[in-house]
Amino acid sequence: MTLLSRSLRRAALDTQWSLPPTFLCPWTATLTTQAHGPAATSSPPPGLTSTALKPPSAKPSRSVSRPKLPSPPSFPGPSSTTPPQFSDSITTLLPSLISQSAQAQLYITIHLHAHGFLVTQGDTIRLPFLLNGVEPGDILRLNRAINLGTRDFTLRAPAKERRGKSATVASQGRIPYLDERLFVCRAVVMGVEAEPMRVLEKTKRRQRHTKHVRSKHKYTVLKIKELRVRSLEEIEAGKVD
Repeated sequence: MTLLSRSLRRAALDTQWSLPPTFLCPWTATLTTQAHGPAATSSPPPGLTSTALKPPSAKPSRSVSRPKLPSPPSFPGPSSTTPPQFSDSITTLLPSLISQSAQAQLYITIHLHAHGFLVTQGDTIRLPFLLNGVEPGDILRLNRAINLGTRDFTLRAPAKERRGKSATVASQGRIPYLDERLFVCRAVVMGVEAEPMRVLEKTKRRQRHTKHVRSKHKYTVLKIKELRVRSLEEIEAGKVD
């Protein structure tokens, strides 16, 4: 017994004997029957104050100042809303167009969608297009004119400055017109006319197929109901017809 106890004591105290690595041990050796409870929460030492326990506050974020866009410049409005005054030649010769004999011979050149028409009171014109948004019986005020007068006197719009080789004005809004306060021109919509059906045959070279294109255009018919020149008293009073 003494020899056995000595050998066991020597084996337990001998440092040369080492345990094998864990991956060589059977997997059941890693199992244990010991119950693991929840980890105990570590309480702070009583010497610390509440201020020391506060978490560090986040660093204040820098406010990025965006550059402000400059406000658009404010243009001063017109000082007065009074309409422009007429020249001395218009005020002198305008009564000559207001006489009863002149009103009977009055003519005017009006513009409708860049198309000019020389008309007198009672004339009927057929527009080369269909005027949208109108019905038979509607009265239209025509306020774009370039000529107004009789056989003796003619009132023309101011001449346009010629900048290029061609005097044709292709862009809208560059044609000078007469002041609409000088005259009154009204037209009545009479109706819509349609042309006969047109059939156009289109063919191509070395092809037997013939394409037929059918077209039937519509046109608006107007009749000049009223045409007169306004007096200076009506213009100065600001009456709207």
